[in-house]
Amino acid sequence: MAPAAPPQGQKPQQQRSEGGAIRFTIAVPARVEEVIGRTGTRGDAIQVRCRVLDGRDKDKILRRNVKGPIQKDDILMLRETEIEARPLDKGSGRGS
Repeated sequence: MAPAAPPQGQKPQQQRSEGGAIRFTIAVPARVEEVIGRTGTRGDAIQVRCRVLDGRDKDKILRRNVKGPIQKDDILMLRETEIEARPLDKGSGRGS
């Protein structure tokens, strides 16, 4: 007999293998030096200036956009350290 189909609107459950390995990407720690301000269409992201603590770009200062609660001296784990966020445009007055 064939396995019963799930009710409509629900996805079938996936089988999980117990022996699977979890793989993480390599991340580099960076300390938040300054919280610059809010960005995004609804102000949901916060732009920060952070200093890379380890890796190829050690002591490099980057500007990054962060989603979620953040404060000075927090540690971010960056997946890449080459691309920097655009600076905030103060007083552009778009949309109003």
